[in-house]
Amino acid sequence: MRRFLTMLLLLAVLPAGADGIEKGRIVKMLPLFLDLKGHDAVSPSLYDRDAYQAYLRRHTNEISAIRFDFLWQVENPSATEYKLRIELRGIGASGKPTQSVLEQEAPPPLLRRWNSLTLGGADYRNFGELIAWRATLWRGDRLLSEQKSFLW
Repeated sequence: MRRFLTMLLLLAVLPAGADGIEKGRIVKMLPLFLDLKGHDAVSPSLYDRDAYQAYLRRHTNEISAIRFDFLWQVENPSATEYKLRIELRGIGASGKPTQSVLEQEAPPPLLRRWNSLTLGGADYRNFGELIAWRATLWRGDRLLSEQKSFLW
């Protein structure tokens, strides 16, 4: 019985990725419209946030930017910096396709980490309507994880 408890304790203490292979993933990606004051919601409630996002989708003249919130994690980090990238496809005011890329370098998280990338100001106005997005997590030139919208 003592050996069983010792083995169980050792298995609980060892990290899940003890094989030394670096693994990273984007856990969640939230595209959120920001109003003229830079707010994505009127209160901290998730219900109010979703209702306000629906309101902003109907009243596009009250949108000043779009923010992409990433929740990401890395097991066995070996690099000091990781890169978060979002590629955007849209339709501009003239009906022509538009593309944009936003990038940010970030240190490895202890467990999980939220980071944000924002397309705002003149870049947002010139971009037009967002049609599709692809979010990726990179270490150097190696792709660790991606999430993409349905239309990508």
